[in-house]
Amino acid sequence: MTLNKRHITKTITWRLIGSTDTFVLSWLISGNIEIGLKIGAFEIFSKMLLYYFHEHFWRMSKVIESNKRHIYKTFSWRIVGTIDTILLGWLIVGNPLIGLKIGSAEVSSKMLLYYCHEKLWYKMNFGLNRRNKELKNK
Repeated sequence: MTLNKRHITKTITWRLIGSTDTFVLSWLISGNIEIGLKIGAFEIFSKMLLYYFHEHFWRMSKVIESNKRHIYKTFSWRIVGTIDTILLGWLIVGNPLIGLKIGSAEVSSKMLLYYCHEKLWYKMNFGLNRRNKELKNK
């Protein structure tokens, strides 16, 4: 139960950061604030769902070494997230090149933001009662 609380909270915090980044990039690339808002708004829902499942996948992962795990998670999430952004941009604007431009622009910014987000969450024990108990017993 506590892991679900952690995953949901991580999903929400990351989505606030990620959607703000996508909104700004979409606005700058399209030159239209409404397009930026639409892509950012649709992305909130699509990416929250995708991120939640991504977290569940990684919870079962055997990769436990901190830096390696954060790097792998960063790249795997960026692949999923970029594909989603490209498709949303294409569907909303009707031009696949706009979707590609937005997706390409966000690769670097999102990877840096996501890596920092992961490092911060790794240091927090929120929702990790089992990890807290294991650390106390050592």
